[in-house]
Amino acid sequence: MSTSGLITPAAASGSSSPSPAVSVRGLWKVFGPKASSIVGSADEELSPAELKDKTGCVAAVRDVSFDVAPGEVFVVMGLSGSGKSTLVRCITRLIEPTAGDILIEGDSLIAADDKQLRELRRHRFSMVFQHFGLLPHRRVAENVAYGLEIRGDDKASRQARAQEVIELVGLTGFENSFPDQLSGGMQQRVGLARALAGDPDIMFFDEPFSALDPLIRRDMQDEVMRLHNEVGKTMIFITHDLSEALRLGDRIAIMQNGRIVQVGRPDELVGAPADEYVADFTRDIPRSHVLTMRWIMRPPRPGEALDGPELSPDLIIRDSIHAISQASAPARIVSEGQLLGLVDRDDLLVLIAGKPNA
Repeated sequence: MSTSGLITPAAASGSSSPSPAVSVRGLWKVFGPKASSIVGSADEELSPAELKDKTGCVAAVRDVSFDVAPGEVFVVMGLSGSGKSTLVRCITRLIEPTAGDILIEGDSLIAADDKQLRELRRHRFSMVFQHFGLLPHRRVAENVAYGLEIRGDDKASRQARAQEVIELVGLTGFENSFPDQLSGGMQQRVGLARALAGDPDIMFFDEPFSALDPLIRRDMQDEVMRLHNEVGKTMIFITHDLSEALRLGDRIAIMQNGRIVQVGRPDELVGAPADEYVADFTRDIPRSHVLTMRWIMRPPRPGEALDGPELSPDLIIRDSIHAISQASAPARIVSEGQLLGLVDRDDLLVLIAGKPNA
């Protein structure tokens, strides 16, 4: 649905998409007696309170399905108890799902035996958690190289790789420091470097920055964005912070009571929330900081000048304000030489004031 008169952008053109890096299919995690009997029964439709009262079970993850494209930053967010951390632990099989399947680059993680699972964790995906889990008696370089040591890499190659990722995350000069000599933000950089050292295809983050001070947290968000731009890893990021989700995510899934209630780009969640729960989440986010020109462009009116500045449809509205306010004619929203629509000062004021479009 659209809100405050905003026009939902047209769907992207249907070009063929690459095979997903991660596919989650009908995933359930139920805790309690006879948990497996809940899935597929009438009880699975009960509310959390009703299910607990009737069966003694808690469905932390309820029939969740989504795909993550290669190189995408996919953020899962929700309030405490929404199921987001349980979800990522199921996807990595740190806890066993009750039902459903997880495909990592087409291979079923559920079908993997213990040996195959160890190999997947050593070579194809890695995890970064809120609690750094650094070895206090080992220096930074040794902590970074620890996963390589476990998987059997020789000393020379793991030292070289550790130094490479230490430089990548900005820890040069701290190779011989112990964890307790570092700040919280620097310790999290060590954890990030350790996760990168094995050159995984996919990285999972479970609220890694929630214990950090706000300024350090923002620095670490910037670091993740920089690293993603440089190394292009597929990332699944768990957070309870909407601002963090909007900064990091190519797409965001919002969870409530174990279910995903909406998946979309940041502008889709802010501009077209699926329900009141999502609308409440996004209510305090300045729309001009998230929405793009696609959301406020309109068809030309009869006799309207078409010689205004040319802007991209993907330009954030906030970044267009100066150009539009200084122009004598409406801005032309153009993609690949095609005029998509116009935006003038009145269109900006409508958005900022939150009034319906004329």
